[in-house]
Amino acid sequence: MRGRRIPWFLILPILLLGVWHLAVAQRWVTEGIIPAPAQVLESWRRWIFGAPTKSLSPYSGTWVANVLYSGRRVLEGFALAALVAIPLGIFVGWNRLVARLVDPSIQLLRPVPITAWLPFAIAVFGIYDASALFLIGLGSFYPIVVNTSHGVRDTNLLLLRAARMLGAGERTVLLKVVLPSALPSIFTGLRLGVGVAWTAVIVAEMIAVKSGLGYVLWDAYYVGRMDICVATMFSVGLLGFVSDQIILRTSHVVLRWRTLERHA
Repeated sequence: MRGRRIPWFLILPILLLGVWHLAVAQRWVTEGIIPAPAQVLESWRRWIFGAPTKSLSPYSGTWVANVLYSGRRVLEGFALAALVAIPLGIFVGWNRLVARLVDPSIQLLRPVPITAWLPFAIAVFGIYDASALFLIGLGSFYPIVVNTSHGVRDTNLLLLRAARMLGAGERTVLLKVVLPSALPSIFTGLRLGVGVAWTAVIVAEMIAVKSGLGYVLWDAYYVGRMDICVATMFSVGLLGFVSDQIILRTSHVVLRWRTLERHA
């Protein structure tokens, strides 16, 4: 019976593809503006598997190179954000003085959208990778630091009291009690952060750099290749999904002890 389970997660995408195909075929949408699914699939296939040396088109055989450009920027910016946000979030959640000094500034700057930082990034870093890394890191930073600090503050007070009654020092309590308790929230922040990172890299590559999926998206729109625009959107969605699954599966391994506790 397990092998005959219906893949329910495929139902909604198939329905959306059907509606999309029907809307184009019946001309419910303006002709030439929204490409048909088959056209997008064929353009995407040529973009991935085409021979770049035999064609003057920038959309033939260049998909892997652009994915590597964008993926490297996302990885670097996200890693920098995590390295800063996780320790800072722990201190904000653990120490009242640090929270009073730092948290108001975080909450003040957090609502500012990534697009608003774009002119600042270009003015300071220029049209280089540093601009993209700044925007990606900044966008990923906020969900990670906020969720980490929330996880630390949400530590069970009974566990803290029990550890201190047994003679544990502050460092031991922080590492052995608070950090394990906050790990689920930290992983939630990482999942949110990597999603923002893929959003930020597209914004950055549209203007701040001249390579990657964001650059392809803007260039394809400029020349009227909506099929490539849609293929780029699907590519970003697929890469974001894979990134999220990597973090999710890592959390299942790291937090395996929580599953064992529930079944105990």
